[in-house]
Amino acid sequence: GCIKSVICQKQKFRKKRTALSHRKAYKGRDYPVNKIDYDVYHLSIQQWGLYLMEAVCACMGINYLFYKSTAVFFFMLPLPFWYIHQRKKQQIRLRKKRLNYQFKDALNAMQVGISAGYSLDNTIREARKDLERLYGEKAEMAREFAYIERQLGHSIPLEELLYDLGIRSRVEDILNFTDVLIQAKKMGGNMRGILNRCISSIEERIQVKKEIDAVLASRKMEQKIMSFIPLGIILYMQITSPEFLSVLYGNPVGICVMTACLLLYTAAFQWGVRLTQIDV
Repeated sequence: GCIKSVICQKQKFRKKRTALSHRKAYKGRDYPVNKIDYDVYHLSIQQWGLYLMEAVCACMGINYLFYKSTAVFFFMLPLPFWYIHQRKKQQIRLRKKRLNYQFKDALNAMQVGISAGYSLDNTIREARKDLERLYGEKAEMAREFAYIERQLGHSIPLEELLYDLGIRSRVEDILNFTDVLIQAKKMGGNMRGILNRCISSIEERIQVKKEIDAVLASRKMEQKIMSFIPLGIILYMQITSPEFLSVLYGNPVGICVMTACLLLYTAAFQWGVRLTQIDV
């Protein structure tokens, strides 16, 4: 009897120590594998080369259309670094959008599993399989669900893993689902019905985002075409009537006028981009 009691105490101590270690790991955001911070994007060598080439070509085009000066071209050389920074921000937005859309398909798979009576752990496993079939094993959400599945085997609660994913991704829908999951576990009751209603609501919200993106796709293309028309007009005039614009090059007054036109064009371009960006 004494031996059994000692063994039981040791087992309880081990379980308590394991739970405390998992809790500390969660609070310190120190899980045993590398995790992605979705606000940080590291460009590959190919992307660096592509974006740098695009930026240099843009500087050459702007210099040819507005200044035709070698000194101004060298003065614009710091602009590629700003351009690369903007492309990194664009890649961050695209990755978050992919993550959000993939999360919709993951919720759909989870809803099917919950309706079939599966536990949350099993629904995560089935959702991971569906994501890998749809997007491949290297997709963002497929990798995140594979990571969550591994951590569930270490007795880390699902809500903590989803909350950690929401914090790293800054995706509002993931955080909203986590909040509902935490409240449903606290309140008890018909958790299956609560989760089904929550998943349906989030799916509708993401579907609205996808429909808006589909509607705006043509508008964004029109905005890009309209943005290049002024540059095309200047190029056409330089080719057909170069003497008409020659007075604007090589003198201080012309440089000031062309700089003002360039700033006005840049402001109009940024305004057009903002008009085609709608957050739901």
